[in-house]
Amino acid sequence: MKSVQKGFTLIELMIVVAIIAILAAIAIPAYQNYLIRSQVSEGAVLASASETALAEYYQNTGKFPTTNASAGLPTNAASTQGKYVSGVDAVGTNGVIKATFGNQSNTAITGDVIAFSAVVGSGGTISWSCAGSNTNVPSKYLPAACRTGG
Repeated sequence: MKSVQKGFTLIELMIVVAIIAILAAIAIPAYQNYLIRSQVSEGAVLASASETALAEYYQNTGKFPTTNASAGLPTNAASTQGKYVSGVDAVGTNGVIKATFGNQSNTAITGDVIAFSAVVGSGGTISWSCAGSNTNVPSKYLPAACRTGG
């Protein structure tokens, strides 16, 4: 009478573990980049309120405000913060909004800044550009619009 094998052999189990380890080695760094990009997007979200205030001020006066208070924004940059953003400085030269990463942000971006510069178009329309010299977040973590010059 023949005995029938039940279960897996040790070599089969080792092959499965090796395959899982290879897949994990590929997936974990990609997931880390995804997490950092999601943290950077918080800076864009927190800056959007300041974008609205600065654009409204510009539409009413024809120039950008020189202080946060004149734009109706908190005077302290740390007043606007999130889980990953330590502060949003809303008034800079010619309507530059800077979100600084800190708090619980990944060490790859802690202390880095994503800046949104006002671009005044014809007819007084305002758009925002996050690509430029004021942004020092590594480009691989920036939103796609910031990497392509938007």
